[in-house]
Amino acid sequence: MTDSQNHFADRFYQAIAIKGAPVCVGLDPVFDRMPDELILGQSIPADDQQAADVFEAYCMGVLEAVAPYCPIVKPQLACFERYHGPGFTCYHRVVQAAKSLGILVLADGKRGDIGTSSAHYAAGLLGAPDGADALTVNPYLGIDGIEPFAKVAAEQGKGLFALVRTSNPGGDALQTQKLADGRTVSEMVADLIADFGASEPNFVGQCGDSLLGAVVGATKSKDGAALRARMPQQIFLVPGFGAQGGTADDVMPLFKADGTGAIITASRSVIYAYSGKDGVDWKQAIADAAKDLRDQIKQIIA
Repeated sequence: MTDSQNHFADRFYQAIAIKGAPVCVGLDPVFDRMPDELILGQSIPADDQQAADVFEAYCMGVLEAVAPYCPIVKPQLACFERYHGPGFTCYHRVVQAAKSLGILVLADGKRGDIGTSSAHYAAGLLGAPDGADALTVNPYLGIDGIEPFAKVAAEQGKGLFALVRTSNPGGDALQTQKLADGRTVSEMVADLIADFGASEPNFVGQCGDSLLGAVVGATKSKDGAALRARMPQQIFLVPGFGAQGGTADDVMPLFKADGTGAIITASRSVIYAYSGKDGVDWKQAIADAAKDLRDQIKQIIA
């Protein structure tokens, strides 16, 4: 085990105690869905810099709105990287703004490659002074593809979330396939994540959970209990709640018996809560949606 101030899982649980529930808001900005006061009727940006400027103003407003209710946010790197240098600069400013508001940052990049490439990704996204607190990674190249991420995460007090059972329908074609020993592919990956997540003493925090968590979609809850049993020390990142169809009943099996062990994340249902509502303050609409998300999950785990 390691110092609680230098372990992601410990810091995450401390943040939950302050905000009230383990909820995450995804930051997935799309230009033509921005509040009209920011884009003035435009459907596409004039250039990369304009997109970055709009996204920065929008994300700052979202962060201020969700800060009282949300211990962690999840910026989708693709939304920022699309706009090249200005977009990535915007992303880093958003990371710093979130931290200044007491919000942890989980970068959603789903990175994964051979060792050297993974080491560069880890250094850039987790190890830099303005790096995120956690990162999603893809374990389907094998454990050696995420070892460099784990090394940096352990050194920096950061976290990882490995794709295990994803919410997209197409994932079924791979993740539900049966192996010769009777396990599904996702169950095999779960076992790998559980074993590797406890393979070093400093991977496990004082809370008993590993810095290496797992992505398990809310829409795949029929597999949730079995995956939870296989990964008792993993925090589950649970996408798909809200706009993607995940319900309270879907996410309940993904928590541990004591109500810990999962982060419920929602994006569109919160960050675009103002859509189709004429005359509403977009920041207030987002704040109201974030509070509602927090209250729903708080009730589930009560």
